[in-house]
Amino acid sequence: MLKRIVHLFFAVIGIVLGYQFAPDLFSWIRLDSNPFIHPVFGAVLGGSLFILATSWIVDYVVSVIRWFEEKLLKTPFPDVLAGAFGMIAGLIIAYLMTPAISLIPVVGKVVQFFASVLLGYMGYRFFFTKREDLMNVFPGRLGGKEKKKENENRPGDGKLLDTSVIIDGRIADIVKTGFLDGVLIIPSFVLEELQHIADSSDVLKRNRGRRGLDILNKIQKELKIKVQIMEIDFDDVSEVDSKLVKLAKQISAKVVTNDFNLNKVCELQGVSVLNINDLANAVKPVVLPGEEIYVQVIKDGKEHNQGVGYLDDGTMIVVEGGRDFIGTRLEVMVTSVLQTSAGRMIFAKPKMLERAL
Repeated sequence: MLKRIVHLFFAVIGIVLGYQFAPDLFSWIRLDSNPFIHPVFGAVLGGSLFILATSWIVDYVVSVIRWFEEKLLKTPFPDVLAGAFGMIAGLIIAYLMTPAISLIPVVGKVVQFFASVLLGYMGYRFFFTKREDLMNVFPGRLGGKEKKKENENRPGDGKLLDTSVIIDGRIADIVKTGFLDGVLIIPSFVLEELQHIADSSDVLKRNRGRRGLDILNKIQKELKIKVQIMEIDFDDVSEVDSKLVKLAKQISAKVVTNDFNLNKVCELQGVSVLNINDLANAVKPVVLPGEEIYVQVIKDGKEHNQGVGYLDDGTMIVVEGGRDFIGTRLEVMVTSVLQTSAGRMIFAKPKMLERAL
């Protein structure tokens, strides 16, 4: 349907031009009854020529219109309203300046054109950037009141998922156990990043991206929790993590992640964070200095004469003097425990060496 409308647009232009200029164009033909100077012939000829001449550009025009329509549909209504209001305000100011600009000799019309474009753009950018302030001025009409009320009544109810925690996959198990409630919010820019990863030429990245999409599909269809896909983007911000922090502040939501750097940025920005790694460390069995455990030493440590092993939950154990026991299972005594957001590390010594001392 859209393609036919574009074809009709070019045809109407051709008909109008042919009807207007064909009689003068063919007036040089000297015939007693010259049919070429008839306006109807010019209209038919102009319409036909324009349809044939512009057939190559129709698909391009349709694709541009569809791209613009898609962007417009994804943009929140208050953003569209604020941008349109700003553009209209800029054009009104340019129109009021017309009498003064028209006094400029020779280039007055050119200056008027560029002034209209510049002021319209500046008005759009200004009101689009200040859209949140505009909502606060007219809360009942632009949706600011409902948004503020929702944020006040249910603070922190929304949980924003970042790309890393979706790909990680443990979020589905946490939701299944019921330890995470509220609404899971997946912004459109996170989905786009997941799609780019899933379409990557690198096999590892592609598999990680597809795993993330499968996890989202599982959460949405199989688990009893509300999932909201939020169609929103911030054109003035390029980084996905920065967009996530900005959106979290805007809707008073918590960010769910396992990214250490994003965790720190959120803390600096005053945004609440639910770190999956912190949760995993919290539910690991507590090991205290002096306790005795069994561990399989599997490789060398970074320091001299160290050996490294792992507990069943993945906790790393650094065994002092354990290099000589690589490949064997031995009883060790815990000397200290190091706990960070990146994980837990246990330092120990072989129990037989402790007895010898």
